[in-house]
Amino acid sequence: MAATSLPAAAAVPDAGRQIEFPFVPPQPDGEVVTLAAGVLWARQPMPMQLDHINVYLLRDTDGWFVVDTGLNLANSRALWETIVDRHFEGLPLKGLICTHFHYDHAGLAAWFTERFNVPLYMTYGEYFTMRTLGGPLPEPLPESLIQFYLRAGMPLARIEEMFAKLRRDPFMPPQPNAFNRLREDQVLNIGGRDWRVVIGEGHSPEHACLYCENDRLLIAGDQLLPRITSNVLVTDMEPEANPLQLWLESLDRLAALAPDTLVLPSHERVFRGLLPRVTELHAHHAQQFEIVRSYLREVGSATAFETKIRQFPKVRSAVEDMMALGETIAHLSWLRYAGEVRRVLDDDGLYRFSLAN
Repeated sequence: MAATSLPAAAAVPDAGRQIEFPFVPPQPDGEVVTLAAGVLWARQPMPMQLDHINVYLLRDTDGWFVVDTGLNLANSRALWETIVDRHFEGLPLKGLICTHFHYDHAGLAAWFTERFNVPLYMTYGEYFTMRTLGGPLPEPLPESLIQFYLRAGMPLARIEEMFAKLRRDPFMPPQPNAFNRLREDQVLNIGGRDWRVVIGEGHSPEHACLYCENDRLLIAGDQLLPRITSNVLVTDMEPEANPLQLWLESLDRLAALAPDTLVLPSHERVFRGLLPRVTELHAHHAQQFEIVRSYLREVGSATAFETKIRQFPKVRSAVEDMMALGETIAHLSWLRYAGEVRRVLDDDGLYRFSLAN
């Protein structure tokens, strides 16, 4: 899924921020913007609230690498043909790099590998999560999945309605059959430029960012976005996870990079201001933690579903419902592992959360 931001996620206005946007974005029609020698920025349109994804083209000595794909749609494939014809100067595509498994980033991975006969580069965690989640939802739904949402306090009718809508998701892509594994600190030399793999966690299991230290360039995927916040959620696959802890630690690792780094995100605009943006994201989640604390202080105890209504009151779709509940559980889990919140399974089979002190 395209899991990036929720309606309640804080969007900080540009005024007064120590964040610069030195480039005008390309139109999502095959136009490119040159960010550095051999580093081009293009956009793929998406028919959803988050209406685009940024993709990047890296020039090698004898061909090109592409970073991320867009959705598995006919117009996306046609636009890639336009980009290749217009900007590759007759040189071949040599490889596809996908930052993570979400289908706005890897939805055309199978098509790319077949159409251009090139290898796919992903981390192990992303590739196999993509293969695991890439098929249709099972019918009937697994009991463990239903129990996860029931224990979170979501009514059964709403669970069934949510997954009925998710079954109609039009963007589920075919899956590629093979990949080349990316690992932490691995270096890809493309066009004489060394790109070091920097792994992030939390938004997805093993998200690959690419960092060129010499040129201060960071292809950040969804790990660091300039205005919206990445969705970080707990799911039934790993119900006791603490993904927000992993994500915040990943942000701190990115904050150790050169402060004048040009950040190439998957959504919105290319920017400078890595450290201020990491600070903003920490502040945003501190605010979200306080919303949860305040609510539990007010009501005494609550399910995750009840807390979600306070934390994310403007959910508009089945995907957002799932994302919002998962992110609420992620905030409750962070507070629980920090010792601030206790969780009790009540006689009705619901997890109820309350402040520990």
